[in-house]
Amino acid sequence: MIKQLLFIILLSNTIFASTKVIRYDAKFGIFGTVGKLTNTITKTKHAYTIKTRLTLTGLAKSLFGGQTGNYISKGFMKNGLFITTQYKSIERYNETKTVSTYYINHKRRYVTKDFKEYKNAKLVKHTKKRLNFYAKDDLLTLYFNMDKNIKMRKSGRRYIFKVVGLEKQNGKVQITIPNKNQYSSYRSDLGNSSDWYAKALIYQKNFKKKKGDILLSVSPDGNIKKAIIKDVVFYGDASLVRVK
Repeated sequence: MIKQLLFIILLSNTIFASTKVIRYDAKFGIFGTVGKLTNTITKTKHAYTIKTRLTLTGLAKSLFGGQTGNYISKGFMKNGLFITTQYKSIERYNETKTVSTYYINHKRRYVTKDFKEYKNAKLVKHTKKRLNFYAKDDLLTLYFNMDKNIKMRKSGRRYIFKVVGLEKQNGKVQITIPNKNQYSSYRSDLGNSSDWYAKALIYQKNFKKKKGDILLSVSPDGNIKKAIIKDVVFYGDASLVRVK
């Protein structure tokens, strides 16, 4: 009887699951289009999975050693928000693969990270540790929750979020709504057809800058329409542009 009940529950979750695919072109300064980013969001009434895949194309694929990235967020739905319970980052570069898996314990309010590094398919490093901060969001849910988390979009207002996957900055992400004097430059960079605009401040060494200011435009459906990191290295702006 128990097996039959479990089967019915699993079947009902499958029947009522909805899947949405959002695609972006990745562009990088003088190189033009350098890759594709595909987000697949599957959710039921109570659970969700977000899968994001980044692939490089053309010259960029050769320059960056065929680098790819797969990012997976799993968790539950609460009041229309994605609440992460597991976030996984799988990145490949030449013969190196790294797998970072984060487990979020909401009851006890802590995050555990499991890190593995492979060289030529051989495990060369494996560490586990508890992070010194707790978060309900990861790098994927941060953006997919943004439209619901930021309701009051008063000019110049700042929001602070804690995010799993950014432990080098203790998970801290600052999102700022532009003031009236900044709107013209945001529209110039991001276009005029967005519902609202924001800037995310992320400190990451791979930006080759002291800090990474990510300019964001949000579509009426609540998803990111375009994102730009200004003046990366010597090559110009890096951007993601929604194509579907």
